[in-house]
Amino acid sequence: MNNLRQALLGFMLLLAGVMAHAHNLGTSYSQWTLDAPSSSGKGADVQARVPQLQLSRLQLDPRYTPDYLTQVGTLLAADLQLWAGEQRCPASQIQARQESEGWVTATWRVDCPSTDDRLIRTRLFESVAPSHLHFVRIDSPDQPSQQQVLNFAAPTLAISQNGTTQESSLTHFVRIGIEHILSGWDHLAFILMLILLAGSLRDVVWVATGFTVAHSLTLAAASLGWVLVDQARVEALIGFSIALVAAENLWLSSARDVWIPRLLLLALFAFALLTPAFTALTLMASLLMAGLLLFTACYFALLAGAQKPQRWRLALTFIFGLVHGFGFAGLMGELQLPPAQLIPGLLGFNIGVELGQIFVIALIWPLLLLLRRHPRAAAWGTQSVSAAVAGLGVFWFVTRLLV
Repeated sequence: MNNLRQALLGFMLLLAGVMAHAHNLGTSYSQWTLDAPSSSGKGADVQARVPQLQLSRLQLDPRYTPDYLTQVGTLLAADLQLWAGEQRCPASQIQARQESEGWVTATWRVDCPSTDDRLIRTRLFESVAPSHLHFVRIDSPDQPSQQQVLNFAAPTLAISQNGTTQESSLTHFVRIGIEHILSGWDHLAFILMLILLAGSLRDVVWVATGFTVAHSLTLAAASLGWVLVDQARVEALIGFSIALVAAENLWLSSARDVWIPRLLLLALFAFALLTPAFTALTLMASLLMAGLLLFTACYFALLAGAQKPQRWRLALTFIFGLVHGFGFAGLMGELQLPPAQLIPGLLGFNIGVELGQIFVIALIWPLLLLLRRHPRAAAWGTQSVSAAVAGLGVFWFVTRLLV
């Protein structure tokens, strides 16, 4: 019972904290179509996409009225800037619209006095989310498209006279992959839950390999257009995967307390009942909820009858690795790479994701070994962290499914 109380306390505290600071490190995107050098224009047409969850941090009225969209468009045009030398290029023709799946898109025009020393600069969310990542795509009529990632530490991107950026593309995609995995709290939480109860380094290698193989398969399949997925549902499933693996850790570390899976099932069932009160529950969403309830019940029933339930972790890791791969592919889809850059971009991005994953595991695993020298502290820490991450996963699942 003490373990159950501890789990409930961690679960509720985490939910309360997350409600106040809602989401993982956010990402946004912009596409800059530069004027042809032979034309009289010296500016660019800009399109930017920002998730509504990130905009909610700015305390704007989220009712998607014309006034709200005007505020969003003005904000994006003010914080995503094009400079020519020491002079900022003015923005005009600003428009914004609400998109499906929780995004707002804005378009505008920037005109510069010259094409000398042009520089893209972002100040997006720097006051409320300094770790926000902004992905830039630059299209020039006579040059290949280029992609860059900007953040608070590196907020500018120089454009050369011929319209191309000043960095090589493969390095960029590796860096994008590293920053994506290190800035995504959902992926980091999942990796932590996978290795939290690993008995040896060999177990860690097996789990990490299974996750890597799985997400590489779906990342490639979705990025190459072989499989089309609903990105909003994928993001919700990533939250569910975190909650389930965390609940499994809590169950295994608390002498298989029967209330652990019951609480997770109760949370999913309550959400399924309450969702129609807030949004129109589609047939697909209803089938998804029913499937997740059935999957959770069957999985824990399978674990309860297994002498070594940890052996099922590899299979679960592979299944959820496929889901996370579709999540990674969402970013590649937003970048809209031309065919000539798709394979190098996919390779570089995947290498970056793996390097980031190795770094995280190399950082966490020695700390876990040190903690296990103190069994009582290790047990308390495992249960508390698992309970907190379970709450976080449920919150991500709910908010992403409702968007």
